[in-house]
Amino acid sequence: MPSFIQLRQYQQQAVASWFANNGRGTLKMATGSGKTITALAIATELYQKIGLQTMLVVCPYRHLVTQWARECQKFSLEPILAFENARTWQSQLSFGLYNICSGNQLFLTIITTNSTLIGDSLQSQLRYLPDKTLIVGDEAHNLGAPRLEQSLPRRVGLRLALSATPERYFDDRGTKSLFDYFGPVLQPEFTLGDAIRQGALVRYLYYPILVDLTESESRKYAKLTRKIGWALMDGEDVEDSEALTPLLMQRARLIGAAANKLEALRSLMVGRLGTAHTLFYCGDGTPETSQTEEGSHQLAAVARILGAELGYRVNTYTAQTPLTEREEIRRQFEAGELQGLVAIRCLDEGVDIPAIQTAVILASSSNPRQFIQRRGRILRPYPGKQRATLFDMIVVPPELDRETWEVERNLLRKELRRFVEFADLADNAGAARKKLLKLQKQYGLMDL
Repeated sequence: MPSFIQLRQYQQQAVASWFANNGRGTLKMATGSGKTITALAIATELYQKIGLQTMLVVCPYRHLVTQWARECQKFSLEPILAFENARTWQSQLSFGLYNICSGNQLFLTIITTNSTLIGDSLQSQLRYLPDKTLIVGDEAHNLGAPRLEQSLPRRVGLRLALSATPERYFDDRGTKSLFDYFGPVLQPEFTLGDAIRQGALVRYLYYPILVDLTESESRKYAKLTRKIGWALMDGEDVEDSEALTPLLMQRARLIGAAANKLEALRSLMVGRLGTAHTLFYCGDGTPETSQTEEGSHQLAAVARILGAELGYRVNTYTAQTPLTEREEIRRQFEAGELQGLVAIRCLDEGVDIPAIQTAVILASSSNPRQFIQRRGRILRPYPGKQRATLFDMIVVPPELDRETWEVERNLLRKELRRFVEFADLADNAGAARKKLLKLQKQYGLMDL
């Protein structure tokens, strides 16, 4: 362990729990609470105790590979970055595995992406991993998807999963296979509230901004909600439904791309043109592939309003932004040369830009993982950062008939509970809760 790294008590407990569970388990720890360092502490202890030979880290995104590499270097490790073009790493990996197996090298670190894991170039080499190998699944909830789960090496006995939200949304089967492979959630679970109380994350102010749908959006919304109600009446299981999931996704996209959010953004930012270190979260996208049409449209509209109209210095940050460019954008943002970043999903999981002091969330899916990731992202400590501020745009459902209203109420209950919990942890909890009161009253959800 580097002398300048001191594990917090909950990290020490997590390490002990993993060893007590015979080298398997899932660490459910809040965004920003130090999962990477905890994993490296486990690898260090394994090296000292049993002579661990190899650590294989699997990440969902390319930028997490470089982020892991930076953390590994603090532990005097020089990892092989096995992602993108196989020609750049395959021979290096073959040579490293040969040296480990022949005893010419003591330790080998391999960091790869989910998409590389399922490819033949890496799969052909995994059979040569030595017995004393640790696999670390970062943002491991992604690895419950069937093709990824089937690609995980069965010969590797030492397994560690990391995620603030390991349970997969609407996928009990995937969640089970994830825990079957890596092992159960270990104690202590470390929540957002725990992280704030222990100083691992900063305190925050929370400002919900209620946004109405336009007339045409309201009609589409009511129609979708009615269809969701019919699917539920047909006895569809919400957790395992081919009919329901696309309807829920369409509804989430409609909410995410609501036109009035742009006007709300304009009104908010006119009074904040002197600020910096602000993150703008736009509509959803798909990891490592193109954004949805709604997401791309909103991203462009937000960048245009902030930059061309208001003169706020921003740049976009998406999965399509080249890695070298991302690093430069990050530097400009931290230095204040850029006042804001306009981002889609690639900032949800694991990316570390702690200089973010303010976030404006224009779109979120109803997926609890995304909710937790996005709101936890801005709470990472940073020199001079006393407190974070979060503006959350929440769509107010339109007037619905009685039957559809009941469906909406059941759908809204879970979502609103998360908003209320987040409001309760804020320094301005009273004012934040008061703002949500309108929705609670409208749908008879005062028990939240």
